[in-house]
Amino acid sequence: MFTGIITDIGTVLEVEQKGDLRARIGTRYDVDGIDIGASIACDGCCLTVVALGTEPQNWFDVWISAESVSKTNIGRNMWQVGKLLNLERALKVGDELGGHIVSGHVDGVAELIEMHTEGDSTRMTFRAPDTLAKFIAPKGSVALNGTSLTVNEVDGATFGINVISHTKEVTTWGAAKVGDPINLEIDTMARYVARLREWE
Repeated sequence: MFTGIITDIGTVLEVEQKGDLRARIGTRYDVDGIDIGASIACDGCCLTVVALGTEPQNWFDVWISAESVSKTNIGRNMWQVGKLLNLERALKVGDELGGHIVSGHVDGVAELIEMHTEGDSTRMTFRAPDTLAKFIAPKGSVALNGTSLTVNEVDGATFGINVISHTKEVTTWGAAKVGDPINLEIDTMARYVARLREWE
């Protein structure tokens, strides 16, 4: 489990297709404190660490299954060498829950369709896949590229959020641009409420 509070910006150092996709990600995390098999959310995708190293910088390797590639923006040739990624270590018992409960299981890919400055913030509008739009509600939570964000308004399959200046500084959102495919995870509570209603 994660909270959607980004704690590092990683960099894709290597990408190799070997059956599944293998990626090496540079990080500021102390890799001595990461176990093989640990989960790290990379742009919202919960991935398992399979190797670690410190040269020429701290890094960890992950395997990415074909299923994960097909459901995320990784399948849009987004993970090229040099790409910046929002990173979050898995939640530990006793950690502060600053965002909302995030599983790291991306539901689909949204598109950033509009953005403009609004005070010190940036207002962004996204188009969600039609199958996921019903799970997004005003004042509800979504995880976009792993970041916990609050929905301002919803209009059909489009929804808007505000990204404050601090968030832009400590995540990859400062480099976002119209047309970007964005990993979308809907709120877990919304998912289960919808499932229960199917049985009414």
